[in-house]
Amino acid sequence: MSNSPFNVDKPIEWYNRYARHITLDGVGEEGQLALEASSVLLIGAGGLGSPAALYLTAAGVGRLGLADFDTVSLNNLQRQILHGTSDIGRLKVDSAVDTLHEINPDVNLRTYTEKVNSDNIWKMMEDYDVIVDGSDNFPTRYLVNDVCVQAGKPLVFGAVLQFFGQVTTFTQSDECGCYRCLFPVAPDPENAPTCVEAGIFGVTTGIIGSLQAAQALTLLLNRNGFEVGKLLENRLQIYDGSESSFREVKLYRNPDCLVCGSKDFDFRKVEYVEQCSVNQVLIPKNAVAG
Repeated sequence: MSNSPFNVDKPIEWYNRYARHITLDGVGEEGQLALEASSVLLIGAGGLGSPAALYLTAAGVGRLGLADFDTVSLNNLQRQILHGTSDIGRLKVDSAVDTLHEINPDVNLRTYTEKVNSDNIWKMMEDYDVIVDGSDNFPTRYLVNDVCVQAGKPLVFGAVLQFFGQVTTFTQSDECGCYRCLFPVAPDPENAPTCVEAGIFGVTTGIIGSLQAAQALTLLLNRNGFEVGKLLENRLQIYDGSESSFREVKLYRNPDCLVCGSKDFDFRKVEYVEQCSVNQVLIPKNAVAG
């Protein structure tokens, strides 16, 4: 039986944990309950996934999925704040669960240790309300976008390199574009260095990952009738750590997009790894772009 003197039948510890949300205009007790009934799937438990997972867990999202097949290495620790020195060699999702349980033991954490691919991603994301992409490679990024479009799942996108980061939200509304509208062509690998090659200012991942968490929470609350903020729908927010500045670029939905502009698109017919290895539009096999 609850010993709470407040409006919701919750123990006093619940009110203490979420006190700053409960007193916040636009959230309150009912908004916190809405977060508790919501779910987020996070692709990647690394640089972007670390701050996103920490804030989503602390906020009390009811169910958080963590998809990452990699293990913790020493060179991760400069930016991947879910993990510590004693976690080196462990699966990132296992390390993440230990850290996140300390933050909030009431959140239901689910882990996926298989590499995200066309065969498993649909089933992996089908039970989640919002998808947060913290991946670090183009094949996964295009795949996650395409499946979210096909499944109608809101997607919070983020990316970082060196001192720079970008974030936006694809709501899958009729007016909102997708990642393919923004970047229809996979970049030439020779002109798209990885973090290993180009380096990364660790705190940049914290800034972008935190913004992704903020977008996911805003999505979850807004969809339940709690107007807590404006989404980055059709707006790409760009952070420049070398200048300590933000700017926005207006995005537009491409009516001829091969994914969100086509009812016949099927992500299962795309060779993501093969097609991202060269500079070309990712298209289904036997399809004609037009």
